[in-house]
Amino acid sequence: MNSWMILKDIRNLDLSKNLLSLWDDVTDIADQLGHLEVLNLSENKLRFSREPASPAGTFSALKVLVLSRTGITWAEVLRCATGWPVLEELYLAANNITILERPNDVLQTVKLLDLSSNQSIDENQLFLIAYLPRLEQLILSDVGISSLHFPDTGIGCKTSMFTSLQYLVVNDNQISRWSFINELDKLESLQALSCLRNPLTAGSRAETTRQFIIAKIGQLEMLNKCQILPEERRGAELDYRKAFGTEWRKAGGHQDPDRNRPSAEFRAAHPRYQSLCLKYGAPEDGELKTQQPFLLKNQLLTLKIKCPHQLDQKVIEKQLPDSMTVQKVKGMLSRLLRVPASDLLLSYESPKMPGREIELESDQQSLQFYSVENGDCLLVRW
Repeated sequence: MNSWMILKDIRNLDLSKNLLSLWDDVTDIADQLGHLEVLNLSENKLRFSREPASPAGTFSALKVLVLSRTGITWAEVLRCATGWPVLEELYLAANNITILERPNDVLQTVKLLDLSSNQSIDENQLFLIAYLPRLEQLILSDVGISSLHFPDTGIGCKTSMFTSLQYLVVNDNQISRWSFINELDKLESLQALSCLRNPLTAGSRAETTRQFIIAKIGQLEMLNKCQILPEERRGAELDYRKAFGTEWRKAGGHQDPDRNRPSAEFRAAHPRYQSLCLKYGAPEDGELKTQQPFLLKNQLLTLKIKCPHQLDQKVIEKQLPDSMTVQKVKGMLSRLLRVPASDLLLSYESPKMPGREIELESDQQSLQFYSVENGDCLLVRW
């Protein structure tokens, strides 16, 4: 067999960390490889012409393309993508990409999209790729995302966005609010989630956080690469139902279905709570009475309290139960600092997350809800 025939049969080509500088050179190489399925161009600083970027047929068999750290822009991706008719996996990590337009008529075959380490990406940009029909895996590690809200649907409904998405990776981000997790339950096909090294999941309560995520996303089968067995789901949902039973009752929840009208704020914070009550029954009075003292007794937090805008105010140290609501913390601080509770803004910082500050945005949520831990510091502003 001559060298030409061997070249024609190449299916996997790794050209990463070379001195390639022009996309035209890449197409010249690929034009000789009619069966090329996998191409790795990572860490080549490529320049792209403004002409149609890929001659028809050049990448006719290409299924996997790695363009991490190449400097490619989103506009260049869309221009080149006209020549990738069967592409299934596209890796675009660390390119400082900003998604500025929808991929109309391109990338329609992509099943995996890696946008890791593109720090400019936010939820509004994600909505521009939300209707890729075959997208099953989306990797968003280290993009700095902190919030997510699907505007097309409400509590307990499924979004029309990302309808094929089965696996989502959001490791190493700024996710600090349970509202982010609540929104993920709206994804119709989501089965697996990786959510490591975020403020929400950091700290010593990893087991409790895992339970809450499982309880909040009803269809999840895998969390942080660990399978969720039926027994674990049942235990997580029952524990979640008990943990917030008192809040549910105070918000208007009732064992009598005709009188069960929890507030809109509670339903927004706990979208699946009503369905868990239907699944397992509403929490009994006896459950709530036996659980609450245990929480108060065994989860007392020692916290420092600082007032960053009041330089003459000394640092205070207090012991507070982690079941204490933000509203009650504000009441206590109002009396202590002689400032109206309505004027107080609370956040906290943890030595485990240096440089990060997490807002305590809902008065009705507990310190436990925001993952405040022993040794953390409450920041009080007015």
